[in-house]
Amino acid sequence: MKVNLPVRKAILNRRTYEAPAEGRSDKVRLDFNENTSGCSPTVLRALAKLTSKQVAMYPEYQEPTKRLALYFRVRPEELLLTNGGDDALRVFFDTFVDSGTRILICEPTFPMYRYYAEISGAHIEALRYSSEMGFPLEDVIRALSKKPRILFIANPNNPTGTLLREKELRRILRAATDTVVVMDEAYAEFSGFSAVPWRHRYPQLFVTRTFSKVAGLAALRLGAVIACEKSLAFVRRAMPPFPVNLAALVAADAAVGNPAAMRGYVTEVKRLRARFAAQLQKLGVKSYPSGGNFLLANFGPLGPRLVRRLEKLGILLRDRSKDMGPGFVRITMGTSSEMQRLLRSIRKEWRRPA
Repeated sequence: MKVNLPVRKAILNRRTYEAPAEGRSDKVRLDFNENTSGCSPTVLRALAKLTSKQVAMYPEYQEPTKRLALYFRVRPEELLLTNGGDDALRVFFDTFVDSGTRILICEPTFPMYRYYAEISGAHIEALRYSSEMGFPLEDVIRALSKKPRILFIANPNNPTGTLLREKELRRILRAATDTVVVMDEAYAEFSGFSAVPWRHRYPQLFVTRTFSKVAGLAALRLGAVIACEKSLAFVRRAMPPFPVNLAALVAADAAVGNPAAMRGYVTEVKRLRARFAAQLQKLGVKSYPSGGNFLLANFGPLGPRLVRRLEKLGILLRDRSKDMGPGFVRITMGTSSEMQRLLRSIRKEWRRPA
């Protein structure tokens, strides 16, 4: 029997997204911007209290949403919880993007914007960060005149670390009267800046957040969308009734109940980020200012070889040579001991080109 599956053209025209996430458990994982310190012990204690009956039932969202809304300093009606930060991005395509319509991104950036756009059959206009990782502000303002359905901005941007400030963002929002502006703030806690307080003034603004980074809950998958109530109501229409699992809700509730642990992690990341950048500079390696829990560095033509040699030593970095040029590497800020091990290995394995 011959069967022909009626697969959508958008799916036939793309490859499967395969994240290199397997076989990493015994390595120094400085490639995915994970919190390598681990979640707070408070989270583990809260998860241990779950009963078999709770696990067997569909979760309730009202009370956890209230407590998490307090953490973000918004009303519960302005907060939508999602199955990880990736799902927080997907829902915008379900809500605002028809096949054949246009979205706007600035690359290099988080690849899931392009991923979901390709799946939805959208046209992608991709602008570029400068050679010094500057945001293409004027190009974005001009592109908004074409009225794309969505503009995605990672702030701070992954992998460049670029952080846009109030003046630039307000210019964008004033120009985006016919465009949804999604501010992806996965690393906001490390930058000290958030556009969340602007949600009432700009109804086209949607802010996405995640509990994967600062709270260390990547394995449990919990994200959030924040916007004014009226705008967020449209996004809610595209959501299933039970999008978030109970373990994620319990863990996030416990994490925000122990803010000292998150503040301590952020403080340590900032300290290590500055120290590691200074050490790279001494080695003659250029790095770029970062508002995230990572640094982008340029090791030059020998960079890909260095990444391969470090991987053999059990240290994983994110090679960005394919989309940024040979030598560009994104480095997660791990624990102090992990960063010391990395630095020792770089000194041993890398030589500055003559």
